[in-house]
Amino acid sequence: MSELIKYRYDFALLFDVTDGNPNGDPDAGNLPRVDAETGMGLVTDVCLKRKVRNFVQIVQNAQKPFDIYVKEKAVLGRAHVEAFKDLGIELGEGGKQKISNEMAEKLSDLNLPDGLSLVSDDNEDGETETFLNVAFDFDKKLLTDFWKENKDFASNNKDAKLFIDNLAKSVKSRKPKAEETEKGREWMCKNFYDIRTFGAVLALKSAPNCGQVRGPIQFTFGRSVDPVVALEHSITRMAVATEAEAEKQGGDNRTMGRKFTIPYGLYFSKGFISAHLAAQTGFNEDDLTLFWEALKNMFDHDHSAARGMMSTCKLIVFKHSTALGNASAHQLFDAIKIEKKDPNKPPRSFSDYSVSIDKASIPSGVEVIEMI
Repeated sequence: MSELIKYRYDFALLFDVTDGNPNGDPDAGNLPRVDAETGMGLVTDVCLKRKVRNFVQIVQNAQKPFDIYVKEKAVLGRAHVEAFKDLGIELGEGGKQKISNEMAEKLSDLNLPDGLSLVSDDNEDGETETFLNVAFDFDKKLLTDFWKENKDFASNNKDAKLFIDNLAKSVKSRKPKAEETEKGREWMCKNFYDIRTFGAVLALKSAPNCGQVRGPIQFTFGRSVDPVVALEHSITRMAVATEAEAEKQGGDNRTMGRKFTIPYGLYFSKGFISAHLAAQTGFNEDDLTLFWEALKNMFDHDHSAARGMMSTCKLIVFKHSTALGNASAHQLFDAIKIEKKDPNKPPRSFSDYSVSIDKASIPSGVEVIEMI
């Protein structure tokens, strides 16, 4: 097994976008994120972590110990259940009751809440029987909303409603002990790369409590070096979705839309790696090597029409000679100078900038590594 990291690291990530939207704001119609006072473009730390997660998931094929906890469309509670089952920790008791074919037919037309499901099984005589199954971690509060959404069914099928309510009450949840929570936390760190890297809140209401993890690696928002200009483009699709739209347009069959882009933006994000927190999560040298690879290559596996051309332009790593570090982070980042070669010309590529490091200002005990 690889050794845990022993030293503190700070790093600077410079990446750019050409004719794309690096991080849309869903609260603003998916416009590129911008600092309203300065006009500088923004890319959130969550966005950058998502790209690292996606790269690791591709490279490691989501296999433990490099599985990803927060992956697209994941149900987080399933990982908690897997952890406790693998550790042999009691989870609690669910419920399972046989129901009539008539009731099964009625319930099959409903969108049952998470944790309630219909299960079919063959008995000893080879006949198929249907059961209503309720998971041990079923959130009883979901039933309140479920009956509100299905008022007519509840009023016309009081026997079925009472049956479901009673079955839900039979669930016996179990609160894990402190040492069990700690074991769950260790298991999650061991098996999920993003948890031992970025940390996570693992205290879910509807799943076994695995505590909370402070990750050794953190990002700042990416902020553009210069103000960016968001352009709005009208776009046309030479097709429609429905017959009604086609009839309305008399066969012209066009759909109008719009997209937003930034002509060019160079973004600067700062990062920090704590050796002390790495010791708590088990983040090791192999994990660190994979992280550097992700930063260098993550945009090459994240192309889309909306994001245009994005790439990592520069990755500067400050490696300290101790776990506590030999200089403050801001002192190291201030040594990086980014300047436009022609102040009167709007930048349209990374080559329009010069990037330098004032290595004379770097304190002893700090090694400067230019990975890109």
